[in-house]
Amino acid sequence: MGALVWKILGTSAAIGAAAVANKLVTSGWTAATGKQPPTNPEDPEVSWPEAVGWAVASGAVVGVARLLATRKAAAYYTRSAGHPPKSLQKVS
Repeated sequence: MGALVWKILGTSAAIGAAAVANKLVTSGWTAATGKQPPTNPEDPEVSWPEAVGWAVASGAVVGVARLLATRKAAAYYTRSAGHPPKSLQKVS
């Protein structure tokens, strides 16, 4: 049962964090550049600097947000269950 709880908790945290981070990076991009981020950076009509800039910015922000949320979820699970999720337990 614990593995299922952790999968739901960890996945929910990661998805929620990614959604919030995406909104944050989109508004940051708009504030910094004065225009909306590219909807499809693979489109040949999007310039290379804009496509790479968006990929780096969105990837980094979303990745870090997911990491932070998953770590917080793991800490909560550990406090609640008295042990870390099985997938995060150290092998002795």
